[in-house]
Amino acid sequence: MDLGDKNCWGNSKKDTWRRTLVLAYQSLGVVYGDLSISPIYVYKSTFSEDIHHSETNEEIFGVLSFVFWTLTLVPLFKYVFIVLRADDNGEGGTFALYSSICRHAKVSLLPNRQTADELLSTYKLKQPPGRENESKLKILLEKHKALHTALLILVLLGTCMVIGDGLLTPVISVFSAVSGLELSIAKHHEYAVIPITCFILVCLFALQHYGTHRIGFLFAPIVLLWLLCISGLGLYNIFYWDPHVYKALSPYYMYKFLKKTKKRGWMSLGGILLCITGSEAMFADLGHFSYAAIQIAFSFLVYPALILGYMGQAAYLSKHHQLAYDISYYVSVPESVRWPVLVIAILASVVGSQAIISGTFSIINQSQSLGCFPRVKVVHTSNKKHGQIYIPEINWILMILCIAVTIGLRDTKHMGNASGLAVMAVMLVTTCLTSLVIVLCWHKPPILALCFLFFFGSIELLYFSASLVKFREGAWLPILLALILVTIMFIWHYTTTKKYQYDHQNKVSLDWLLALGPSLGISRVPGIGLVFTDLTSGIPANFSRFVTNLPAFHRILVFVCVKFVPVPFIPPAERYLIGRVGPSSLRSYRCIVRYGYRDVHQDVDSFETELVNRVADFIRYDWSSHPEPTTDLGNEDDALQSTRSSGEYPLAVIGNSSFSTTWAFESEENLQQISVSGSFQTVESINVEMNPPIRRRRVTFAVDDCNDSDEPEALQMREELQDLLDAQQSGTAFILGHSHVKAKQGSSVWKWLAVDVGYNFLRRNCRGPDVVLKVPPASLLEVGMVYVV
Repeated sequence: MDLGDKNCWGNSKKDTWRRTLVLAYQSLGVVYGDLSISPIYVYKSTFSEDIHHSETNEEIFGVLSFVFWTLTLVPLFKYVFIVLRADDNGEGGTFALYSSICRHAKVSLLPNRQTADELLSTYKLKQPPGRENESKLKILLEKHKALHTALLILVLLGTCMVIGDGLLTPVISVFSAVSGLELSIAKHHEYAVIPITCFILVCLFALQHYGTHRIGFLFAPIVLLWLLCISGLGLYNIFYWDPHVYKALSPYYMYKFLKKTKKRGWMSLGGILLCITGSEAMFADLGHFSYAAIQIAFSFLVYPALILGYMGQAAYLSKHHQLAYDISYYVSVPESVRWPVLVIAILASVVGSQAIISGTFSIINQSQSLGCFPRVKVVHTSNKKHGQIYIPEINWILMILCIAVTIGLRDTKHMGNASGLAVMAVMLVTTCLTSLVIVLCWHKPPILALCFLFFFGSIELLYFSASLVKFREGAWLPILLALILVTIMFIWHYTTTKKYQYDHQNKVSLDWLLALGPSLGISRVPGIGLVFTDLTSGIPANFSRFVTNLPAFHRILVFVCVKFVPVPFIPPAERYLIGRVGPSSLRSYRCIVRYGYRDVHQDVDSFETELVNRVADFIRYDWSSHPEPTTDLGNEDDALQSTRSSGEYPLAVIGNSSFSTTWAFESEENLQQISVSGSFQTVESINVEMNPPIRRRRVTFAVDDCNDSDEPEALQMREELQDLLDAQQSGTAFILGHSHVKAKQGSSVWKWLAVDVGYNFLRRNCRGPDVVLKVPPASLLEVGMVYVV
């Protein structure tokens, strides 16, 4: 290697570290806003009722010891060094863990699964050394369907608690920050804190539809300034009031604390656990940054700043026992800088609240993608930055609930009890799912997973139990919210699955479609008809109903299945699976459009254009690879011809620039991959040249760029492409089902309540599929269907 190469390598390494440090800096405003604001309310919540600050300082030093070791064991050891490694293609969060488990074990309850999904580049699997060494846990999970349901409910529970945290975090953060006015306003401060908090919350939610990309660059500096502020004040209080406070970091002080306070000390753990609120964000927001960036930011900045902040507060309180009934963060702030600190604290609380609100939007979008949440409108607030979304319905519901909680609870103690239980529930779910990942995905010995589960699970259960005993003092709120949300999500998922099973059982055979023709009074009208269905094979019942009542359908017919795969992202080149439905003369196609749970959905114009382009690419590929005249190409092509004659047509992955050689055959909703190796041209050798897109809405490809050969196959290909072009110029109709679901006779009362009452109420009050797909009303055709499940 010459000197130039060495310099290039050094510069590349330097650029990588520079980028990592920039990401670490940016992560402060997104990941650590909630965690960094916790020193404002931890001591106040802990000493609110169960224990009191005494002359011996055993209580304050014991609490400091608990805070130090909790921050060290949970965010640092558990999340930074273990959980962050359980990412799903760089993505984190509850659904990332669940999707990883579903790919490595057949425990998913999602419908329309296909073998072809496993060929995706993002469908990463770490196979065990041998089938004989397959984990017994995996065999047990796959064998019992009840365990599949239990795992889904566990994931939904964790998701609901994240949503509950999205409701409670803005309330306690902003309220605690604003409560600093108590020391600055001599009289009637209780009448000022609540209105100001509500005003800030209303402004926060009212500005959500603008997105954060315009002011997001301010988030990291605000949180950085706040961290420097609390660490600087902490150092000042340590050296000025009690330089020996570091001794309280010893675990011995935890023992002394519990020995003296006994049951009251255990109950006070519900306040101490608030020091780790926001830790889950390190894992949930992993996809926006990197493992190294989050690790560096927490280990070298956030963690030391928080420890110094808590130590400084303890050092001040250890010398001011007269404040036993007025323990607040702001009492340890020198009066000369109290107002600037108050302003910075309020700004930091707003940043932390913004991060958790955005996270709530994101996880609801993921839940909707996986069929676990009613349809809502998702607005992408930035064209440049991925993942910045806004959901109007959820935004206004959260705002109303936040204001109601602020007015109803009115103090940090009850807010802390509610927030703490939600936080620990999410962490317990993460611990359980990570234990499964260790065995199923990492293929480690089960004893390691048990050690992880026992060690961290026992810590979290200790804190969870301390929060649970505060049920009547605020902890009831996240439990009630979780029960409502889990019920909604499970009913929606259960009924959606039942609808798919009904569609699958009542689908129409291909022979029925082939029998349609002029002799039966069926006519073909100009244009493209996009029939949306959840089926990946067969003719959906809603289309047969449509043709029965209106004996005509479009010249070009495309059965579109928009499905979600348990991976975060799907590359655009692997998104479309396209095949024929019937012979080429029928001009009918099947298009399966695959999305990951974090993918951005296209708007209707770009989706329609992209779909037609991919169908055109498929026509070229199909005629180049598999001309319809039967030729003797060996056993594998005999299988191909036999499959076509029986009505089963292959699907191909059609990318943006080149085609995939992966072919698959549909059989009972599964795709069996077959290697096609004949004497015809390979996909790599097909040179597809497309003209630049014409700047008209519906003309996106030309036929002149095809092969000018006079061979029959080339002429038929040009004719089929011309038909597609003419149909696109005539217009596109979107044919969607408008469903009403009923429980079949003899069903239990619970099923009747879930389906006839619950699901239909949700369906009537949520967005329709046309709104979610952004279909223009003029192009919409809805077919009424009654599902009896």
